[in-house]
Amino acid sequence: MNWIESLFFDHTPLQAVIVMSVIIAAGLGLGKIKVGGIGLGVTFVFFMGILAGHLGFSIDPAMLSYAQSFGLVLFVYELGLKVGPGFFSSFRSGGVGLNLLGLWVILLGTLMAVSFCFIFSMPMSDMIGVLCGATTNTPALGAAQQALEQLGLSAQGAALGCAVTYPLGVVGVILAMIVVRKLFVRPSDIRRGVSADEADHTFVAGFSVENPGIDGLTIRDVAKAAKGRFVISRLWRDGTVTIPAGDTVLRSGDRLLVVTTDDELPELRIIFGRQEDRDYNAVDIDWNALDSDVVSRHIVVTRPEINGKRLGSLRLRNSYDINISRVTRAGVRLLATPGLILQLGDRLTVVGDQKAIDAVAKLLGNTEATLRDPNLAVIFIGMVLGLIVGSIPIVIPGISMPVRLGLAGGPMIVGILLGRFGPRLHLVTYTTRSANLMLRGIGLSLYLACLGLESGAGFFDTIMCADGLAWISFGFLITIVPVIIMAAWAVRRSGVDFGSACGMVCGAMANPMALNYANDTLPGDNAAVAYATVYPLGMFVRVLLSQILVLVLS
Repeated sequence: MNWIESLFFDHTPLQAVIVMSVIIAAGLGLGKIKVGGIGLGVTFVFFMGILAGHLGFSIDPAMLSYAQSFGLVLFVYELGLKVGPGFFSSFRSGGVGLNLLGLWVILLGTLMAVSFCFIFSMPMSDMIGVLCGATTNTPALGAAQQALEQLGLSAQGAALGCAVTYPLGVVGVILAMIVVRKLFVRPSDIRRGVSADEADHTFVAGFSVENPGIDGLTIRDVAKAAKGRFVISRLWRDGTVTIPAGDTVLRSGDRLLVVTTDDELPELRIIFGRQEDRDYNAVDIDWNALDSDVVSRHIVVTRPEINGKRLGSLRLRNSYDINISRVTRAGVRLLATPGLILQLGDRLTVVGDQKAIDAVAKLLGNTEATLRDPNLAVIFIGMVLGLIVGSIPIVIPGISMPVRLGLAGGPMIVGILLGRFGPRLHLVTYTTRSANLMLRGIGLSLYLACLGLESGAGFFDTIMCADGLAWISFGFLITIVPVIIMAAWAVRRSGVDFGSACGMVCGAMANPMALNYANDTLPGDNAAVAYATVYPLGMFVRVLLSQILVLVLS
């Protein structure tokens, strides 16, 4: 039976795969168990890793470091690709406010750590590890360890402090989100969060032309005079429906089907005259039943040649006498403006004659089977670029050593940039939602299993000593107090939806495990978008603060 023992305890590549697979499988299975309606999901992999380490399981340190780093890079890069298309628009609409809220989370936790350090006479070399563990920020711990070594101080206390406070750092954010949801969140605060991805960014309305000021003007002239953006999908005149073009002349009594955003509705009521009472935004509306002469159909962009081209450059309206009212991308419905850059996987709502629509479908591809396989080359190229960006030294005046974005920051930033601008470079960054979720899940599971296994050997011995119990108590307070305060403030005072508030605190706390819990329990992708919005700046500030605290207070 020695061969069975060697499979689990001898440091070989086969043993590493077996141990990691058992930890992940057991963790994912137990994570599905819910107590009081709450389950930890993939986060339970971390605790299974700690248990395995405590029971004496280990793998080769080099392989452990590789698997942990690869898992983290894969997770954050795929997350960046997922939120990239909507990142910059969300940043313009509320990203500055979210980052300010995230900085307050960081500031409150740091002030608490410094206060504990002075009140209880703890060395900063130990407290910095407690702070990094409580905020689940291993890049900050690495920066602090480098600073301690530069000063000739031992970094062992920082490593142990991080190890014993990390588990409650993970769980504490989840518990804080549960507390905030129970005490401060109304159902409308959750429903409001669906708008980022599941609700329309567009709004369909019917108008009657009753403004004599636009009688005789072309649609192009009206669009130039209007401040907002809109697309006229259909025009009814004298019982006949047509697909209007820019040079179509409007007449009093015309009925228009207009695609816009709800913010533009007041202006359009003034321009056209009267908005119809009919609701054109119902989920089950049958567009083809509106009239018999015009067909509405969804066409998917699947031809690589179309990727990165502007919608207006295809001249579909002039060539096929059709109209494109909306473009759906990653669940977000966008106005079909001429300057919109198309991406693989975009779903176009095309209105017109059936034969013309068939021709447009042939031009755009409309073969969804070709999109099922992820473009692995772009994934690995993006990770390489992310690691290069994460390794760039950033020199800060007054700090003796450069700061780096690290394994997490660099790949996430590159993922966001490629997700948003990759199509302009004709890079196929599209992956199906299921493929993206699987890659993220594999990456996060590897990272958590390795992190737990690494911390498990001396975990229980450390927490049983007096210093260990104190560290855990301080770390739990540093985790939960700032998160509850700022998440409640964001929802009740700043008007942020609960999903974005959860993503904000997860990003400020550098906690992908808590983010995964938020994604599993809340509708839409607001949490993920807010996480990606806050994480880069939050991570950079934490790395910088960890070095400043060591250099100034040690």
